[in-house]
Amino acid sequence: MSATSPPPPPPAADPAPDQIYADPRLAACYDTFDGERDDLDHYEALIDELGARTIVDVGCGTGSLAVRLAARGLTVTGVDPAAASLDVARSKPHAEAVTWIHGTAPDLPPLGADLAVMTGNVAQVFLTDESWLRTLRGIRAALRPGGWFVAESRRPKRRAWEEWQADTDPQVHEVPGVGRVRSRARSVEVALPLVTFTDDFRFEDGTTRSSTSTLRFREEAELRASLAEAGLEVREIREAPDRPGREYVLVARAV
Repeated sequence: MSATSPPPPPPAADPAPDQIYADPRLAACYDTFDGERDDLDHYEALIDELGARTIVDVGCGTGSLAVRLAARGLTVTGVDPAAASLDVARSKPHAEAVTWIHGTAPDLPPLGADLAVMTGNVAQVFLTDESWLRTLRGIRAALRPGGWFVAESRRPKRRAWEEWQADTDPQVHEVPGVGRVRSRARSVEVALPLVTFTDDFRFEDGTTRSSTSTLRFREEAELRASLAEAGLEVREIREAPDRPGREYVLVARAV
């Protein structure tokens, strides 16, 4: 019997978007659920500091950052796997100036962009090393040589999940065009480096929607190594002004 090589494994699949982004009814409420995005001021200032004029917003969601940048005349591409979130993004002022892509980072063309950015928890939704590396390589391919990659990731030692476990009080949101929506944290399950949490949302008509999310918490050394493997050299790790001591803000350059 002759020896044969096993077939190569299939490419790592990107995670499906959580219902809070993919369900049209929840996506329409997301900006209200998310509250005031003070962190976007920080990212906008950082983009200016790095002199970037062409931007890729990876995991752009409802487009809050993308439309802000487009309003200033920057060239912006927003990519996200949740069609419902992109529908919300396309409805916003200045959305017509953004190129919207329904997909993930590996779907990006070679844009020669100055900078790619991941805000919020986007960098932590990639649960396997394979899917994370595939995403980073897609970002690197969309950047020009010397282009920048900026992303945030929560510091594991800060143990954010303990606050989530303690925060069980229901909240009521007044969503423009939708009405009153009541949210409640149902569960937080910790199996480090993964943390999974489920939230329930109840609308005025009695309809209930649920969304379950899982985040992976990576240490600084792991983040540096994975970016380097994808051709992105970490030049600096900063604090998040809106969450000091809680997050790494990675500033990396395409090599």
